[in-house]
Amino acid sequence: MSMSTTELAPRPVTAGNHQLSIDARDLVKTYPGEVRALSGVSFAVAPGQVFALLGPNGAGKSTLVKILTTLSRPDSGRALVAGHDVVRAPNAVRRVIGYVAQQSAVDLEATGRENLLLQGQLYRMKGGALRFRVDELLARFGLAEVADRQARTYSGGMRRKLDVAMGLVHQPQVLFLDEPTTGLDPEARVEMWRGVSALAREGLAILLTTHYLEEADHLADRVAIIDRGRIVVEGTPEGLKSELRGDALLLELRNNLPAVQVLAALRPLQGELREVVLDGATLRARADQGATAAVAALQALESQGIPVASIAVARPSLDDVYLRYAGRAFASAQEEASR
Repeated sequence: MSMSTTELAPRPVTAGNHQLSIDARDLVKTYPGEVRALSGVSFAVAPGQVFALLGPNGAGKSTLVKILTTLSRPDSGRALVAGHDVVRAPNAVRRVIGYVAQQSAVDLEATGRENLLLQGQLYRMKGGALRFRVDELLARFGLAEVADRQARTYSGGMRRKLDVAMGLVHQPQVLFLDEPTTGLDPEARVEMWRGVSALAREGLAILLTTHYLEEADHLADRVAIIDRGRIVVEGTPEGLKSELRGDALLLELRNNLPAVQVLAALRPLQGELREVVLDGATLRARADQGATAAVAALQALESQGIPVASIAVARPSLDDVYLRYAGRAFASAQEEASR
C-alpha cells in the first residue's frame, strides 16, 4: 500500500521548542461488555526520553501501546507519533516506530543474523546497507559471536536482546518496549536497563511499560502511574517521591484483624502518623520522624493486644506514590489483577 503525500509530511508537534515524539490526548477505549480499558489518557514523550507507564496487569498499559502502534483504534481522543496521526496515517507511523511486544517475535529456527535480515527486508532494506546495519546491531547487543547459531540455543536474555535489535533495524524514531524484562533474571534485567539508557542518550524516544517498581524508578526520565485505565499521576521518579513528606512506615501484623480495631489502637498517634492504610496484615503509614513514630506505633498496637511481626522505616518509594494516588498498594493491585 502506498503512502499519501500527507502521510509523508507530518504536522510538527511541539512542546516549547522541541518536537514531541508522542503526543496522546484524551484516549478512550472500551471493549465489549462495557470494559473500559482507557478512560481519557493524555501524556507526551520527548526525543531522548525514557517514559515509563507503570501499572499492574490489566491497568491499560498494553491497550495504550496497541493504539500508539496502530494495532488498535481508540474510541475517541487523538494520538500523534513522530508527528503522524495513528488513525489517519497508520502506515507512516509504522515506518518510524520500533515495537518490542511482550511475547518474543524471534524465529527460534532461524539464526540471530537471519532474524535481523528478515526484519530489515520487511522494511525494504537490502544489500550492503542492510548487512552493515545487522552487523552493527549484533555487535552492539553482544550477539556477534552467536550470530550464526539458531536462536533456540540462546538464553532468555539473549533472545530478548535480539528482540530489541529487531525493533531497531530500520532506525526508528520511537521505540515501544512492552514489559521488556518480564521473565529475565536480575543480571539480564540490569543489562537490558543499560542498553535502553544508552539508546535514549542517543536521542531515541522510548516508551516503556512495566509492572516493576524498581525498573521504572531506575530507568525512566518520567513515570506515569496508570491504574484502571487512568493516569493517576505523572512526573519524574524523584519528583514524585519528594512530594511525599517524611518517612514511610511498614508494619506486618501477626494476624489479619478488623481495620476498625487496628485504627482505634493508633488513634492516640493521630498527630504523629498520617495516611494510615491497613491492607490485610500490612499496615502502612507516613511520619515526619519515622524512627520515633515506629516505636510509638509498636507500643500502641501491642498495648491493645495487637502483636507486630516486623516493622520497617524507609524513605519514600514509588510504591508509596502509587498508594497515595491509586488508593491501594501496588502489590494489592497486582493481586487483584491476577484473580
